Amino acid sequence: MIRTFALLIAMEVTMSAIAAPAIEKRVEEAAARVEAAVIATRRDLHEHPELGNRETRTAKIVADRLRALNIEVTEKVAHTGVIGVLRGGKPGKVIALRADMDALPVTEQVDLPFASKVRTTYNGQEVGVMHACGHDAHVAILLGVAEVLAGMRDEIPGTVKFVFQPAEEGAPQGEEGGAELMVREGALDNPKVDAIFGLHVTSRFPVGQIAYRPEGMMAAVDSFKIVVRGKQTHGAYPWLGVDPIVVSSQIVLGLQTIPSRQLDSTTAPSIVTVGAIHGGVRSNIIPDEVEMIGTIRSLDAKMRDDLHARIRRTAESIAASAGATATVTITTGYPITYNDVALTERSVPTLRRTAGAANVLLVNPVLGAEDFSFFQQKVPGVFIWLGTRPKDQTPDQAPSNHSPLFYVDESGLGLGVRALANLALDYLR
Repeated sequence: MIRTFALLIAMEVTMSAIAAPAIEKRVEEAAARVEAAVIATRRDLHEHPELGNRETRTAKIVADRLRALNIEVTEKVAHTGVIGVLRGGKPGKVIALRADMDALPVTEQVDLPFASKVRTTYNGQEVGVMHACGHDAHVAILLGVAEVLAGMRDEIPGTVKFVFQPAEEGAPQGEEGGAELMVREGALDNPKVDAIFGLHVTSRFPVGQIAYRPEGMMAAVDSFKIVVRGKQTHGAYPWLGVDPIVVSSQIVLGLQTIPSRQLDSTTAPSIVTVGAIHGGVRSNIIPDEVEMIGTIRSLDAKMRDDLHARIRRTAESIAASAGATATVTITTGYPITYNDVALTERSVPTLRRTAGAANVLLVNPVLGAEDFSFFQQKVPGVFIWLGTRPKDQTPDQAPSNHSPLFYVDESGLGLGVRALANLALDYLR
C-alpha cells in the first residue's frame, strides 16, 4: 500500500513537471494574442484618466470586460472598486491579483496622440489629470491576465480574484478610500484569499526586467504637522517677543539629526522631510505662529514608532528652550510594503522562467510608499517592479513616476501579463 501511494505521488510529480512547460507555453501564446488589446486598453485609459474615488468610467470598462469573460463581478467596493472572481475547474486555494486604477492631478506634457487633456477640480483647485504613475498600464495588464486565465479556467486548481482598486494615490480630502477601505469592505473575503500579488511599472528599470525584494520593499509613510507658537512683536525688537520663525528653523535642522545621528542607519534607511513652512505676513512683524508640514518614511516597524517619539521630543524640546511651544500631530499612512519571505522565495523561480534569469533583479528598498501594503497586512503578498523604460534611455534620462513627462514603453506590458498569470498558476498548482 505504501509503495503504491509513493508510486502515485511520483507519477503525479512527473505529470506536473511535464504539464508545467505546456501550461507556460499556453500562457505565452495567450499573452501574445491579447497584447494588442492590452495596449489599446492602456491608451484608452491614458486618454481618459480619473482621480481617486472618481474612477467611474474606468470601473465600468473593467466590469464590462470581466463579465464578457464570464467572470463573477462585484462593483462599488470602496466607492468605485471592482472585484472579479474566476473559479477554476478544480478545487484549490484562492489567489488575488491587484491593479490600481486612479490617476494624478498632473498636467501631461508627453507628446502622444492619446495624451490626456482632461481637467477637473481637485481639493478646490482646477487641475490637469494624468496617469503619471502608470496605473493605466496596471489595469490593462490585469485585464489581459483575466482574459488569459479565463481561457484555461477548466484546468485551474482553485480561484483567482481580480482586484481593481481605486484611490491608491489617496482619497480626496474628507473621504476614505484605497486598499485599506477595500480590505474593510471584504475584498479579501468570500472567497477568502490565501495570497496576493501585484506589480508596478517603473522607469527605474528597462523593458524586459523585473525587480523584487523580500521583506520591506517600500516604506511606511506618515505625515506630520508642527505648530510653533511664540509671541508676536515688532521685527526691530525681537527680545520683546518669542520668534517662532527662528525656532521653526532650528526644529527643521534638529529633525534632520534623527535619521542621520539618532537611529541605527544599518538597520534600515529612514527620512524626515519638511515640505512646507508657513508663518508671518510682513517683513517687520515677528508672528505669533508658524506651521510646518512634512513626511516620514521608514522601513522598520520599531524604527517607525521610534521616529514618531523622537520627532515629538525634538520639536517640543527645541521650542521650550526658546520659550515657545510646539504642538506635534502625526498622522499614520500606509504601512511598510512587506513581501512575505516564503512567498517571495517561491515566486522567484516563476519570475526567472518568465523573464529570463538575467532579467530578474534583487534590488534595494525604496522610500516611496504603496497602499498594497494593507493587503499584505492581512495575507501573504508579493509586490514587484516591472520595467517600462525605453532601452535607449538611462535611468537619469527617463522621467520618473509622477512626472508630467512620465512615459511607459508599451512593449513591456506583455511581460507583465505573463508574469502575473504564471505567478497565479504556479501558486495554485
